[in-house]
Order: sequence, then structure tokens, then C-alpha cells
Amino acid sequence: MNWLIASFLSAFFAALTSILAKMGVKNVSSNLATAIRTIVILIFAWGIVVFQGGLKEMGGISKNSFLFLILSGIATGLSWLFYFYALKVGEASKVVPIDKLSLVLTIILAGLILREKITIPILIGSILMTAGALIIALVK
Repeated sequence: MNWLIASFLSAFFAALTSILAKMGVKNVSSNLATAIRTIVILIFAWGIVVFQGGLKEMGGISKNSFLFLILSGIATGLSWLFYFYALKVGEASKVVPIDKLSLVLTIILAGLILREKITIPILIGSILMTAGALIIALVK
């Protein structure tokens, strides 16, 4: 499977996640909902690693990679906590576009931190994504 198909599948499951999460958080605290989801993901992800025989790779992870994976996990946890709270108190059709501004923020951070090239088409696309997200979420 190439990156484009995987990306579209990721988008589909992210959309499905938002709808299912909004339905699930209805009468549950957003933090408890996040914790339940995290346990499921933990079991699911480790199950895949064990099934595919990936445990033997654990010893080969550098300290630097391990640190960045831990920091990424913390950022993911914070993102989920705020996301589930926003879903609990807001409309999914308005919360999700703002959450997806992470696309634009990723492009900015990739340019600043990873030194990835931000071309004119990327800049225009980012401006359009930002405008679209704000129009969907904020215009009544």
C-alpha cells in the first residue's frame, strides 16, 4: 500500500472516529471517554506489534527516538483530552474543522523544525484550508 491510499484510509477512519466519539461522549466525562479510548488503542496497537513480531525491535530504538516518541505520546494525549472535551461541549461539524487546522500547523512546524520546503502551492493550500475551517466552524 502506498502513502496516498494509507492517507485516505487514515482520513476516513479519523472521520469515523469523530462521529463515534461524539456519540460515545454524550453522557460520559470527556476525560473518562479519552481514557477508555486510550486503553482500546493501547491493546489494539500492542496486539498488532506482538502479532507481527515487532517486539524484537524494542532493543534497537535509540534514546533520541524513544524520547521523541514519548513526547509525541504526551502531545497525542493532550490533543485527545482537548478534542474529546471540545466534542462533548460543541458540535462535531464545528469542532472537527478547527481540530483539522492541525494540518496547517503541521506544515508550519515542518517548515520551522524539520526544514521542509514550503512552496507557493503549499502556502496557498494552507491559506485555503484555514479559511475553509474557519468558515465552516465560525460562520452561522
